[in-house]
Amino acid sequence: MYGSCNGRSGMVRAGAVAAVGAVLLLAGCSSSSGSSGSSPGSGGAGKNAGAVGQRPGGSDPYWVNPDGNAARQVAAYTKDGDGENVGLIEKIARQPVGEWIGPDDPEAEAKGFTEAAEKAGREALLVLYNIPHRDCGQFSKGGAADGNAYRAWLEGVAKGIGDRRATVILEPDALLHMVDGCTPQEFHEERYDLLKGAVERLKQQPDTRVYMDAGNAGWRTPDVLFRPLWRAGIAAADGFAVNVSNFQTTAASTDFGKQLSAKIGDKPFVIDTSRNGNGPYSGGAPEENWCNPPGRALGETPTTDTGDELVDAYLWVKRPGESDGDCKGGPKAGDWWPEYALGLARATK
Repeated sequence: MYGSCNGRSGMVRAGAVAAVGAVLLLAGCSSSSGSSGSSPGSGGAGKNAGAVGQRPGGSDPYWVNPDGNAARQVAAYTKDGDGENVGLIEKIARQPVGEWIGPDDPEAEAKGFTEAAEKAGREALLVLYNIPHRDCGQFSKGGAADGNAYRAWLEGVAKGIGDRRATVILEPDALLHMVDGCTPQEFHEERYDLLKGAVERLKQQPDTRVYMDAGNAGWRTPDVLFRPLWRAGIAAADGFAVNVSNFQTTAASTDFGKQLSAKIGDKPFVIDTSRNGNGPYSGGAPEENWCNPPGRALGETPTTDTGDELVDAYLWVKRPGESDGDCKGGPKAGDWWPEYALGLARATK
């Protein structure tokens, strides 16, 4: 469908070590070390620290990673004297984006991101994408080896967050791929148990909000989703997320979210607006019109001031500029693709 980490939405593993008074190990979200996480970002204070600052607080409480892929690209264009492209990529680099936690050292990564955010007076936005049998063998295939490995990984994430502020987007695709039959039936019972357990474990942290992925407005209807969401533990979550790594408009996503919310106890939701400025792409093969579609644009910038009491925030969960996969001339999923990033920025109104 639309994945995130090593696949359809693209995640990149970070591998940087940064020091801000203490060592911040942020090994799960930077493009420089391969593809096993999600998007840019790695250090709390790496070599590009200071090139990109934090947004004003209040309605934009999320942490901007000063060493993300977009920030590094700004630094490269600046060094080359390419002022036009600096201005374009800054549209991405200056916004908070999701930090996708990689598989290898979740405690250190979660600690690093949340400590860096806390030091900046902001909140970390984390994405967990490591469910076993992830993406049913497609672009984002991978995930934990089994249920016990996933629980151990999740425990590391929770310990890394500690008592610091964090918003967590839980397992893009995991629920949807059970509903659409992509994930074999034999794995369903365990996956429901893992998702429910993940919500319950994360909510033990005193200042962590959890939003469970719930698809997008272009995928079926809320009628087929609300029962699986109940079974997966939505009652204990703070809400759900829509349009993760997708391109549906904010208006369509809001309508979809409200229909779904009405069926699950009026739960609030967040919308991924990272690349929905021009809506979905209708050209090409329908099964791949989500993959690096041309002519797309950045959407509303992240904010908690949405003007709608059911919409908790507009977020950039997918990191703009990372490839969805090796389609339409793109690099492998999760790799930083500056040409695509420039296209998104140029098309933004």
